[in-house]
Amino acid sequence: MKLFDTHTHLQDLRLEKKVDEMMARAQRAGVAACLVCGTRQEDWPGVLMVSESFAEALPAYGVHPWFVKDLSVDWLTALAVFLEKSRAVAVGEVGLDFKVEKESRELQEEVFVAQLRLAKDLRLPLSIHCRKAWGRMVELLKQEGGLPYGGAIHSFSGSVEMVREFERLGAFISFSGSLTRPANLKVKKAAKAVSNERLLIETDSPDILPENVSGPLNEPAYVVEVVRSLADVRGDTLESIAEITWNNASTLFYRRDKTL
Repeated sequence: MKLFDTHTHLQDLRLEKKVDEMMARAQRAGVAACLVCGTRQEDWPGVLMVSESFAEALPAYGVHPWFVKDLSVDWLTALAVFLEKSRAVAVGEVGLDFKVEKESRELQEEVFVAQLRLAKDLRLPLSIHCRKAWGRMVELLKQEGGLPYGGAIHSFSGSVEMVREFERLGAFISFSGSLTRPANLKVKKAAKAVSNERLLIETDSPDILPENVSGPLNEPAYVVEVVRSLADVRGDTLESIAEITWNNASTLFYRRDKTL
């Protein structure tokens, strides 16, 4: 199988001195590409370093909603420079997280919309984080004209109805190790409802360790466990899910990177 892990944070300091071994295990597991997502200005150089060290690591840069209060005055210009001067294939991780303090919601929306517009200007897709903000995310995407260059709703935890809303807006739906948990029935229902043409897989390494996988840290090789769960939920084969998600991810992130 040829696998594409569409959301990782291999620049995470918890993985320092472990990435070489992880990428070797990923290759043996069939992971031929993975998206490495930045979360704040301080870790963008780490994303760049990983992407320059491993051909299968494709860089994305963005500001995660947890870090919107830590931005420099010229953060958007700095982001544009990283996106344009590296082989960036996406803007991310960006989004909304209304589970954190309410005081940051207005700023989260402002930062998200700015990055959404930048992605459109650069004709890039997005990797989108959404937690406890499904309705507002749909509203903002509609106001901004959807996702003309695509985007992935990462580690999807929304409803079947939200699957349909996001697909209409041009989004792909990505599932992580949370799908492997037996009690996560809501996510399993959503996974069954996603169109073949919009389905993606991810690990969110080093977080969201799949069920029955020894940790403590997640890694790209474990994306095969997500494939296994998807095949079970959708009544399909591992090989079919791998092919579907590889083709979808390649289509979404192919605009800048011509090596896939």
